[in-house]
Amino acid sequence: MQNQLGVEEAGKVTYHLPIGDQLIPLNPLIGQPIKLLYHGVINCSYCGRKTKKSFNQGYCYPCFTKLAQCDSCIMSPEKCHYHAGTCRQPEWGDEFCMTEHFVYLANSSGIKVGITRGSQIPTRWMDQGAIQALPIFRVSTRQQSGLVEVVFKSHVADKTNWRKMLKGEVDIIDLEQKRDELFKACKAEVAALQDQYGMQSIQAINDADPITIDYPVAEFPSKVTSLNFDKQAEITGVLQGIKGQYLIMDTGVLNIRKFGGYHIEFTAG
Repeated sequence: MQNQLGVEEAGKVTYHLPIGDQLIPLNPLIGQPIKLLYHGVINCSYCGRKTKKSFNQGYCYPCFTKLAQCDSCIMSPEKCHYHAGTCRQPEWGDEFCMTEHFVYLANSSGIKVGITRGSQIPTRWMDQGAIQALPIFRVSTRQQSGLVEVVFKSHVADKTNWRKMLKGEVDIIDLEQKRDELFKACKAEVAALQDQYGMQSIQAINDADPITIDYPVAEFPSKVTSLNFDKQAEITGVLQGIKGQYLIMDTGVLNIRKFGGYHIEFTAG
């Protein structure tokens, strides 16, 4: 089983849980008891080998140390070293890093700045549990988008407070006003990057409309208790909602993505 949440946007976000070749619709199960049973087996989500421990949300240790998507520059894109000829997998870098990216503002637990490939819009925002999002720059490469992000994160957060996000305690923000304020505050630093890489490589987006995202949550938890297959093999509870990569149950919340590669049996009702 690939225990990743699949998402689609159709008014309210629609979630599916891939199990083998099947996609289990989760939205209709809200309000019903569910059970997830971990069978004690983990397979690397890349090479398939058995592993006693999952690294970086689903990889065995050898893949974790050799794959480009597991390198430290994925979390810190401004540290991309493709140009130095030391990328772990240059062909992967060609496809995923040396391609157009967007810098965006999102509201998941408050205002934050982030980056994503165009093909990941709006999925990236749904994964983070953002209720609002607005692209603010179109950038030629992942590294350059990371450099722009670094400029902006001196003024706003670049991380989500996942507990606050899951409690639903998030106020609506005027993202267009915040964009304009940040453009003004970061004007000199952005201009320096444009001088270095070219105006065509780092283009401000002034006319995008913010999007709003609605999640299938019947009840938010007042207290967030994290559930973990490494501590309990069987997790049960009434499904109260799904937001980001989390199943919200009356017994706690479960980050499905964290357990990539785990063999999980899922039953409902």
